[in-house]
Amino acid sequence: MVEIVFLTPFITGLLAFVLPRTLGRQLLVLTGVVHLVLSLLLWKNKPDAFFTGYFSVTPEGMLSLLVISLLFFLISIYTKTYLEHSNLPSENIFTGFMLLFLSTMTMVTLSDHIMVLWIAIEATTLASAPLIYTHRSGASLEATWKYVLICSVGIAMALLGSLFLTLAMDMAKVDVPMSFSALTPVAELLDPLWLKAGFVFILVGYGTKMGLAPMHTWLPDAHSEAPSPASALLSGVLLNCAYLGIFKTNKIMVAAGLHDFSGTILIVFGLISILAAATFILKQNEYKRMLAYSSIENMGIIAFGTGIGGIGIYGAVICMIHHSLIKSSLFLSSGNILMGYKDRLIANTGNMAQHMPKTFVAFFAGFAGISGFPPFGIFIGELFIIVGAFRAGHYVAAGIFIASLCVIFAGFANQVMKICFDPSAAAAPEPARFSEKASLVWPQYILLLTSLILCFFIPDALYQTIVDAVNAIGGGLQ
Repeated sequence: MVEIVFLTPFITGLLAFVLPRTLGRQLLVLTGVVHLVLSLLLWKNKPDAFFTGYFSVTPEGMLSLLVISLLFFLISIYTKTYLEHSNLPSENIFTGFMLLFLSTMTMVTLSDHIMVLWIAIEATTLASAPLIYTHRSGASLEATWKYVLICSVGIAMALLGSLFLTLAMDMAKVDVPMSFSALTPVAELLDPLWLKAGFVFILVGYGTKMGLAPMHTWLPDAHSEAPSPASALLSGVLLNCAYLGIFKTNKIMVAAGLHDFSGTILIVFGLISILAAATFILKQNEYKRMLAYSSIENMGIIAFGTGIGGIGIYGAVICMIHHSLIKSSLFLSSGNILMGYKDRLIANTGNMAQHMPKTFVAFFAGFAGISGFPPFGIFIGELFIIVGAFRAGHYVAAGIFIASLCVIFAGFANQVMKICFDPSAAAAPEPARFSEKASLVWPQYILLLTSLILCFFIPDALYQTIVDAVNAIGGGLQ
């Protein structure tokens, strides 16, 4: 049964609220293992949902689910040791909401009904907001309220866009269920005016949650204030869930012959996001905020590639997968840096190569990967997007895209070099020793190694899932 995959972490999440700390940590890891096994079985067998029409196994949803499940499993192992040394207030609340967050994100990937998807994405906001407020500081409270308010406005616009899709059905007198799988085959019959209006509102609404500029303002604060395991999930997984809502809606637009309209809007929002990241990343003095702006850049890249169409969509999906793997690794490494140096300022975290060599390897490799260096997958994805842009005749957009990536790399590299090699910064204090424990380092190594392996070898079943997802939105791959 499809629903069991998101019901399992929901039940264990409720249990975690009342369990002692030690059992809660073990339950977190156990749920990660069970969820990964269930996701793999779901991918292999593709059973029908109990509530047919509301939930379904789709290529794009399955791809996102596999990423979510693998990331949560590795993050849960990291989190167990992280909690032992961080002394978080109300740890059982943190553990419970981590599991509920997993449940809601899983529900997003399996949702087929338009309104169920909306409910699931809204539920991710409610489940993740307490994670941002974990440290109970004034800054974390401000970041939480900003996250809730801005994302709530966005989700309200997405609701309006979803209602416009129903109007597109009513105006055309199309009588089918309000599911993506039912609407896509009859998309050409839908009223194009209301379909366009629905897409615009859904893009702005879910784009707010995805972190697209100029709706991105919640993201740097939320990522910098949340504990590092929560930041890894917010950046590596949550943003993909919002993108999935845009992806499914754009699939209807493509089937309706309106790709030029939706593609142009996606290209514009993608470029604005990349330019915004290029502007702000140059003057960041905190490493977690720097990583947050890097996420805004990568979401812009994914939106840009999706708007380009053709082989650009393949590049966008590749970037989505590898961004999740690499950025999650970077946020986990940032947790080690914070535990070791007790400071979030870049100026006070220098010479990490000497003080924290294991974390340095993971952090520097993650920087190389997220910056688009070969052989990491971001390079391959960006290359496909650039080729797709030139093939489609978007020469000016491609030029802006390439120039912005160069600026971002220069700013990112300047800050990373200070963190890793600057001997004039403050030395790491003694607590840095425990932040180099194996369970606080090897999850990052596995994430980076997975990204590298997928550049050279993609299992046939996984490749077919990627191809099916890309072709569903007009990628035209064989």
